[in-house]
Amino acid sequence: MMRNSLPARTVAAAIAMTALIPLTSCSATAPMNPEDVKTPAPVASNSPLTSPTSGNSSVASCSIDDPSWTTLAEKVSPSVVSVEVSSGGHPVGEGSGVAVDEHHIVTNAHVVGDATHSDVSVTLSDNSVQPVTIAGRDPITDLAVLTVQDTKLTPIPIATSAEVRTGQPVMAVGNPLGLAGTVTTGIVSALNRPVAASEQGTGPSVATVTNAIQTSAPINPGNSGGALVNGCGELIGINSSIATLGPGSGSIGIGFAIPSDEVSMVAQQLIRDGRAHHAQLGISVADGIAARGTQQIRSAMVASVVVGSPAHKSGLQVGDHIISIDGVATTSALSLVGHVRGLPVGKSVNLLVVRDGRELTVSATLASD
Repeated sequence: MMRNSLPARTVAAAIAMTALIPLTSCSATAPMNPEDVKTPAPVASNSPLTSPTSGNSSVASCSIDDPSWTTLAEKVSPSVVSVEVSSGGHPVGEGSGVAVDEHHIVTNAHVVGDATHSDVSVTLSDNSVQPVTIAGRDPITDLAVLTVQDTKLTPIPIATSAEVRTGQPVMAVGNPLGLAGTVTTGIVSALNRPVAASEQGTGPSVATVTNAIQTSAPINPGNSGGALVNGCGELIGINSSIATLGPGSGSIGIGFAIPSDEVSMVAQQLIRDGRAHHAQLGISVADGIAARGTQQIRSAMVASVVVGSPAHKSGLQVGDHIISIDGVATTSALSLVGHVRGLPVGKSVNLLVVRDGRELTVSATLASD
């Protein structure tokens, strides 16, 4: 009997759709954590993950805008694994994962769920099955890291997602419906797409908010945790969720990937500490529309400010409309939350704010949750 493929989660996204039916459960709310601010935990600058010039090197003389798909598939496939999850010795699901160094695999937190070390194994491209331990999982970003000790993996080169452009060709590699090594192609449909998704289960639901890369490359159940790569075979995102027209509809060409910069930041922490710290401003926000002269601009409106938080220290006020952060537009509450969560603790950011019809720039240093 075929194992159940763990879903590339269906999402509530900041896009208009006739019907967005969840495979799990969805959340469109976007409160920023209003807890007391803690001391920031810096991220090590010496990344253990592979750069574009290390690991399984990107395709020689490649063209990001005009790739050779056959060459790309040959280069990338050895870095992508199938993740098998069992319970009580019985298989319960499958997903995908990506080798980011010789002993670590990044996948989605919802792929491993609450599984123990003995419940998870991976199958490499040579069909060898390897036991793993779970280095750490972070439901807030929907990322997890698995450790393989008994063999050396083929790590994928990692590009910076900050250089990804809308319209460029991409390839998705993963294990949809248990079909290992499947590749599909498409383009980057949009950047900084605010997406919220949450898992349904017996415990508390944890909302995942991401400013995702949207892609037209078909992504289906089992692709979760797989690679989204550029035309040079470099990782630009981890595939994590899809939009559908209803239960069982599968891919409709709207898939979402967690950007590689966020993946690298979180994976480093999970490898080092077993947990991740998340940046926050110390505010709660709601969707807003700012009046700037004769213009009306979509924004993230400040609903509350935690005393002593970075937002409080920077002078942010209730009713302020945040319309961009470091030059990236924040057109909704989800947009701001997703962008902040993708940044490292301790980073200084510039917020463009509309207050009483006038623009001002507010600087803040992000704290840890």
